[in-house]
Amino acid sequence: MCDVLIVDEDLAARQHVRGLLASGEYQYLRVTEADSATRALPIVRQHHPFVVLYDPSVPDAGGLEFGRKIKEHDPLIHVVVHSQLKMFEFVYQAVNQGFDGYLLKPVIREELYHLFGRLIQNDLRHSLHRGAKRALVTRQESPADLGNPIESAIAYIEEHFHEPISLQEVAERVYLSPSYFSRLFKSEVGTTFIDYLTQYRIQKSKMLLRVTSLPIEVIANNTGFSNSSYFSTTFKRIVGRTPSEYRAMMSALKERADGARSQENKADHE
Repeated sequence: MCDVLIVDEDLAARQHVRGLLASGEYQYLRVTEADSATRALPIVRQHHPFVVLYDPSVPDAGGLEFGRKIKEHDPLIHVVVHSQLKMFEFVYQAVNQGFDGYLLKPVIREELYHLFGRLIQNDLRHSLHRGAKRALVTRQESPADLGNPIESAIAYIEEHFHEPISLQEVAERVYLSPSYFSRLFKSEVGTTFIDYLTQYRIQKSKMLLRVTSLPIEVIANNTGFSNSSYFSTTFKRIVGRTPSEYRAMMSALKERADGARSQENKADHE
C-alpha cells in the first residue's frame, strides 16, 4: 500500500521529503518513490495514494499533464506540485486544474506539515460525512473493469471499506466465482482478500486515531468494523497495541517532535 507517492527524478529531493515525513508526526504514512511519470502511474492506479507529490519538470510528466491524468483517474487523490519554479502563472494553472498544493524546493518542514495537516483534515471531514461528500464531490462509482478484476476489487474496497463487504459480494461484482476470485486475488496481491480488507481498514483507523480525538467506537463504526470490541481485538493483533495505547504513543511522539522543533527554533533565534 502507498499513502504518499513522491515523483521526482532527483533522488536527493525525494529523500529530503521522505526524511521530513519520517522524522515527525507523519512518520506513520507509507511513502513510495518513483523517478518518472511512467513508473508512477501504475502505482497510482493500483494503490490510490492519499497524496501524489511531483515535480512537473520530470521529463515524461508533460508539465501539469501528469497531475491532470491523476485527477481524471481519481479526483479524490491529492495532487501537490513540488517545483523550483516560482512563477505566478504556473501556480495559477496548477490551482486552476484542481491541484491541492504547490511547494517550492527545497521544501521546509513547516510548509510540508501545514499542507499535510490541511489535506488530512479535509480528507477526514469527507470520510466522516459521506452524505455531504457525495453531494459536494461528483464521483460516480465506475463499473467494474472486467479486464482487470483485482484492480477493480481493490478500488471497490477503497471506496466502500467503511461498509460491510464480503468476498462473495466483490466476486459477484467482477463476475467471478468466489473460489476463483479468492485464488486470483491472493496470486496477484500476495495476501488474501480478507487480510487485505482488514489491513486497509486498520490503516484508515490509525489515521483517525492519530489526528482526531473521536471515540474508539466512532472510529470503529467509520472504518467498517461491526463493533468497538472486535475492532480493538483486531487492531491489537495487527499493530501490537490497543487503539488507546496507539493513540497515546502517537500523541507522545508528536509532543516530542513539537518540543524538538521548538528548541530548534529557539536556538536559531539566539
